[in-house]
Amino acid sequence: MSTKYELFYDLAYELAEFAYRHDEVPVGAVIIKDNTHEVVSSSYNQMKSNKSSLDHAEILALRLAMSRLGNERLNGCSMISTLEPCPMCAQAISFARLSNLIFSAEDPKSGGVLHGPKIFESSSCHHKPNVIRVNDNDKSKNLLQKFFKSKRKKG
Repeated sequence: MSTKYELFYDLAYELAEFAYRHDEVPVGAVIIKDNTHEVVSSSYNQMKSNKSSLDHAEILALRLAMSRLGNERLNGCSMISTLEPCPMCAQAISFARLSNLIFSAEDPKSGGVLHGPKIFESSSCHHKPNVIRVNDNDKSKNLLQKFFKSKRKKG
């Protein structure tokens, strides 16, 4: 991968690995300011530890960024995620008015951007970020597969 988002993707991936080690679905998300490339917030899935199905990495990163910036809109900010956001997260990204969404692994089963309801293509979507898919040589996809494979073995 050779993009201006590479360092931030690496941070998102480290967060996904952290989630994996803590028995959470391994997804990490980072929000940066576009003009300074400053990290505003970052998070990882915490549904199990927080006992909340809403605590996806993207939602937690959005909440933290809004709190830190003191605004419900994140104009001029971008999100880097290790996985295609689900419909809930995609809609939240739209509501937050992020400029860019950068992600690596596609999610054919539960995604909401390139798959499923394709939230940004819906007539009810009022803001569509620029969507950039990065190639991480399947690192994120492989980590997710490893996680779910381990769950099936315990099953």
